[in-house]
Amino acid sequence: MLITFVRSIILYIIILIVMRLMGKREIGQLQPFELVIAIMIADLASIPMTEAGIPIWNGIIPILALLIMHLIISMINMKSIRMREIVCGKPTILIYRGKIDEKALKKERFTINELEERLRGNNISNIGDVEYAILETSGQLTVIQKPNKRNTIPEDFNIMPDYEGISYDLVIDGVIMRENLQKIGRNYEWLRKSVQKFGFNPEEALIVTLDGKGQIFCQKKDKK
Repeated sequence: MLITFVRSIILYIIILIVMRLMGKREIGQLQPFELVIAIMIADLASIPMTEAGIPIWNGIIPILALLIMHLIISMINMKSIRMREIVCGKPTILIYRGKIDEKALKKERFTINELEERLRGNNISNIGDVEYAILETSGQLTVIQKPNKRNTIPEDFNIMPDYEGISYDLVIDGVIMRENLQKIGRNYEWLRKSVQKFGFNPEEALIVTLDGKGQIFCQKKDKK
């Protein structure tokens, strides 16, 4: 029992490292070759995890081999457009200039109902509002609405909004994010004075953030 427990922890750590090295994609955004590797890794890990008689290296070595294959294929894809099309495929336009392409639907084995379902997932209730619908190589559906159906943006009214930038976490659960303080050119003394205006010290904060406009948001941790 203890051996199985320890082997499971070791394999979990190995798989976690491998998945982190594979990149920051969501499951729904994996390319076909990445999905195959992820499935194979799960299958390879399950055998030595439950079978104490099988050497743990019988699981770790194939997993590392798959990681190497993933890195090699990714590098080839970055350098060769042709290879990228062979391995990942090409996007397919299901709706072109407002008209459904029946040949494309049949090629991708997509039904009208599935198309409507995907459109509803993109907050499109009327298929007549769509100018283009593109089935990406990851399986995601990209939808471009007709010009008169799109949401308006400030540029439509010749308005130039102020630059907002990004928000920085300065304190998380009482821990000072000193690296972020350096990025914004501030120090702990500035942070302490800023937070004390709200009636407590940075170490007592649940969260403190600074947005691109210089506005501070902070909240004190609940007392235990």
